[in-house]
Order: sequence, then structure tokens, then C-alpha cells
Amino acid sequence: MTKVQPNSRLLSLDVLRGITIAGMIMVNNPGSWGHIYAPLEHAQWLGLTPTDLVFPFFMFIMGISTYMSLRKYNFQMSASAAVKIIRRTIVIFAIGLGIAWLGLAMRTYNQLESENLPFFQRLGEAMWNFDRIRILGVMPRLAIAYGVSALIALSVKHKYIPALILTTLAIYFIILITGNGFEFSENNILSVVDRAILGSNHMYHDGGLALDPEGLLSTIPSICHVLIGFYCGMLIMSTKDNSERIQYLFIVGAILTFGGFLLDYGCPISKKIWSPTFVFATCGMASTFLALLIWIIDIKGYKAWSRFFEAFGINPLFMYVLGAVLSILMGNIYVTSGGELVTIKGFIYNGLLVPALGDKTFASLVFALLFVGFNWIIGYVLYKKKIYIKI
Repeated sequence: MTKVQPNSRLLSLDVLRGITIAGMIMVNNPGSWGHIYAPLEHAQWLGLTPTDLVFPFFMFIMGISTYMSLRKYNFQMSASAAVKIIRRTIVIFAIGLGIAWLGLAMRTYNQLESENLPFFQRLGEAMWNFDRIRILGVMPRLAIAYGVSALIALSVKHKYIPALILTTLAIYFIILITGNGFEFSENNILSVVDRAILGSNHMYHDGGLALDPEGLLSTIPSICHVLIGFYCGMLIMSTKDNSERIQYLFIVGAILTFGGFLLDYGCPISKKIWSPTFVFATCGMASTFLALLIWIIDIKGYKAWSRFFEAFGINPLFMYVLGAVLSILMGNIYVTSGGELVTIKGFIYNGLLVPALGDKTFASLVFALLFVGFNWIIGYVLYKKKIYIKI
């Protein structure tokens, strides 16, 4: 943790980054998974909901940030640049594994309560869970996509990046169409590859199927996601005129969004398989949204409303990790309520919010908003003190 002076930043980019992080924390932490408003749920398989936008939006923004951070190397590969990229990739991946380990350890510890084991044996069995820990997930995907994209950005002439993106997505589509990639079953090529390489015990299970939404093959198009953001970053930084920046972003956004929804007829949009059309549509909407924010914040100067999201946007990965750890703790630490043991989350949701509000779905949303607010308090303290935590 270091206290530094901020560099010249595009405020709208910080705000968009903050909106996505706040959105990710909110949709990951309802009061009850059984009581969620439809827009706050992921699409079951094919299709797109507002919730499906937050993760890809963040990856798009990460691409823009990658462009800005690599300018100091003049986009030339060097030992120091490669070491820094690889080190950051490993750290982000390791943090993701750490979050998965902590959640599994705490759940296992609670599940072993009925077996009346000695404390240290119970703790040891809970902590030694490496035979069934989920290897991939949100943070590991961010790590891989960042690392590969950054190395490509230093190794490939930037004028070839659009062709590289299109070629990669075309190959991925062929893999999907020839390998039952749009089928919700374990015959899906994505599941087959993950089970062969990772093993079923190390995968996320969706509806009882070993079908990981952050699996190995579907990480390939997510790299393209970051590369599209990188290319948009190049367009943004090619001029200091915000009006020109808006034009570039609106053009890219219109082309990608229109292309994504048009091609949906032959290549369905799906977050869970990260289909090529999902890449186009979400990158297009992210580009358009960023253009709108530049107009609102950086041109018109309407900034007061955005202060809330800046606290998330200046320390995005830290805030996401903070939310994940707090969620694990609140969902696994028990307190006594009415003579019964309940989790902190259960106490707040079932013991306080549901009786007070009367509606379980609305109470679930309020819990999520309160959870975001609690995380914001911590982020706001860092924001006011100008503390930037680099991962």
C-alpha cells in the first residue's frame, strides 16, 4: 500500500471503472440468491441481461488502462516490461486462488461441525482443500487476459491487432460450432477441455454440470475483449480533444454493437461461453457508454454525481477483492440470533431487513446496496487520502 500523487487521469474512465466494480459487488451479493430481480441475474445460458455487462465492461476498461500503462515502455518489448507484466499476472492469479481457497476453507470448516472432530483436525481438513479448489474464476481470468494482451501489445504492431482479434474470434467460433459449444451439456467442448485439463473437482458446476463460465477455452475470446479495449485506448490517446474521442468511441461502439446483435442469429450471445457476439456487443456498449460519460463528465462538467463511483474506480482490483473477502466472512461467520446460530448475512437479511421491509426480493436488493455502501466507506477513506493500492 502506497500513498502517491495521482497522474493525469481521464475522470470518465475512473467513473466507468467504478460503476463496473460497484455493479460486480452488488450482483454478487444479494441478500438471498432465491430472491433476485430479473435484471440482476445472469442469463441462464444464451442471451444478455444488465448483470452480464459488468464483467466484460471491466475487461474492456482494463484494455484501455493497459494501453496507458504500456506507453512508458514505448510499446517495446524489454526484459523489465516482460518481468513486470508476468509478475502482475501471477499476483492477480494468486489472489484469485486465495479468494477461492478462503471461501472453500470456511465452508468446509462449517460443514465439518457435525463430525465432532478435534479443533486442529477440523481446521486442517478445512484448510487442506487443494484437491477440490476451483482454479479459474474472475480474478484468474483477469490475470490471464491482462498478461497475454499486454505481451501481445509489446510484441505485435498495433495496426495488426484488429486482424488478430477477428481471426481469433473466427477460430473460436469454429471451435464452438463444431464442438457443441452452444449446447448446455457436458458434451460441450468447453466442458470437455476443462475436465480433461483441470479436472471436474477444480471447476465451477452450473446446474449440476461441470461447465465453468471462466474456463480455459472461453478465456481466449476474453483476451480479445481486452485487446479491443486496448485499441480503443489507442484511439482515445491519439488526441487530446474530447469531442474527437467521443466520435471515435461512438463509431467503434455502433459498429461492434450492431455487429454483435446482427450476428446473434448465427452465433448466439452468451456470457457463459463468452461467444464472439458477446465480445462484440458488450465491447460496443462499453465504448458507447464511455463516450457518453466523457461528454457528461469531461466536456459538460457534471461531476458531482460521479464522486461515489470514483472511490471504486481508483482502486478497482482492491475494491473487488475487499468485497469478495467480506462476502465470504459474512456468509460463513455465525452469530446467535433468537437462540439459533445464523450467519452474519442471514442475521442482517432474515433477521432485520425482511421483517422491516416485508418483501424478500426488495430486502435482498437492499442488502446488496448496503453491502456496496459498506465497501464504499472503506474505498472513500482511501480516495480522500489519495491512497492507491497497486496489484
